[in-house]
Amino acid sequence: MASIILASASPRRSELLEQIGVAFSVQPAHIDETPGSAEVPGDYVERLAREKALAVAVDFPGRLVLGSDTSVILNNVILGKPADEHEARSMLAQLSGATHQVMTAIALAQDGHCESRLVTTEVSFRSLAPAEIAAYVATGEPMDKAGSYGIQGLGGIFVQELKGSYSAVVGLPLQETAVLLANAGCPVWKHWPSSRESQS
Repeated sequence: MASIILASASPRRSELLEQIGVAFSVQPAHIDETPGSAEVPGDYVERLAREKALAVAVDFPGRLVLGSDTSVILNNVILGKPADEHEARSMLAQLSGATHQVMTAIALAQDGHCESRLVTTEVSFRSLAPAEIAAYVATGEPMDKAGSYGIQGLGGIFVQELKGSYSAVVGLPLQETAVLLANAGCPVWKHWPSSRESQS
């Protein structure tokens, strides 16, 4: 398949694209990620994915650009990346013994046109002891992760139950990504059906 551009520096998203054999180059997007004053989480996440894809697509006419954004939502509040270890410990204490949502949006842009999808996964944590929260934060893993944990790393031991897309929690919903690429004429493999074909 033709090479696409990934508008993200996330190594986890790169690994997921490599997993399904997608040829790509990386060109991170630089946009303002401040939520709007009355913006609901799902709208926020999808808007960022679209803005990232469109921002990069402007500089690469004719190329397909994939943007993505992931946020952890607890009680309708967005938990972003922690500013410091204290905030990481606080976030993990809030997630302890509770169910939260991980919202990941993907957007595929080309020449000003953009298609996007929003995927929501429910993740339940077991109860966490303060000592293990402190030990986990000390590893440094939470510091660049939304919600202060990485499900694909050490943070996976906290997850009691997951309902939805595991790859979306990591950072890129593979099924939805494959559909967007197929619809844009860039299937993951030769006989991957586009949504238009599956509806006919």
